[in-house]
Amino acid sequence: MIINWKNIALNIYNNIKWTISNLENKPTLWAILVWDNSSSIRYIKQKKKWAEYVGINFNLVKFEETISEVELLKQINDFNNDTNISWYIVQLPLPKHINETNIIHSISPEKDVDGFHPINQWKILIWDHSGLVPCTPAWIMEIFDSESIDVVWKVICVIGRSNIVWKPITSLLINAWATVISCNSKTKDVSKFTKEADIVVVATWQPWLLKEEMLKSWSIVIDVWFTVVDWKIHWDAETEKIDSAWHNITPVPGWVWALTVALLMKNTLKAHTK
Repeated sequence: MIINWKNIALNIYNNIKWTISNLENKPTLWAILVWDNSSSIRYIKQKKKWAEYVGINFNLVKFEETISEVELLKQINDFNNDTNISWYIVQLPLPKHINETNIIHSISPEKDVDGFHPINQWKILIWDHSGLVPCTPAWIMEIFDSESIDVVWKVICVIGRSNIVWKPITSLLINAWATVISCNSKTKDVSKFTKEADIVVVATWQPWLLKEEMLKSWSIVIDVWFTVVDWKIHWDAETEKIDSAWHNITPVPGWVWALTVALLMKNTLKAHTK
């Protein structure tokens, strides 16, 4: 079965829209855009579109790609200290001459609706729900809730190695009482672990890594990302060859952006109501 991202995303948006319609003061989301690459522009347009749909004000601040890291850090410091700006995002990726880690660490954790700041990441580890969860791990958990997938006692194999997806989703699943197996590019024979898993979460940015013969019957596949090869989009999982009659699987790109953006709006509302 193909998991219906569209319905999940629309339910989140409509719930947020209804909640905001009953608020006297509407949230405002600020975004900083440095790099005018096509994917960033497309992503920003999606965020603006859905922010306006749910009733969140959206303000975009653009800087030239040639801005120095020092100057960008100064601008972020101004955002942190501006009482008229409650929460904001810095659109990634950034130009190569700017260290993304330095930028992420400079964002005030209270204003960090992307959930990337180390303090927000740390709160996930200690089961502190006052922080904001990065949007991609959050939508993975949202799928489990929306599809009534109980992860308690489930064996879940997470393939990847990133601060934005792998670490937080591993922690969230452990917190939810799942039995988690972590695999990465140095793991010998990944299939040994995926064949034991009830659920496989793959976020590697490596096309066709996960194949049907690596799965046991009736397992669930959460495919987080895709790669463009020869001008075509290809999945981390070999989706076209994985029989959806025997597995539950998420299609990408499909609504992957919609769900990520939906959780960004949910984080913005959570920060606003706090």
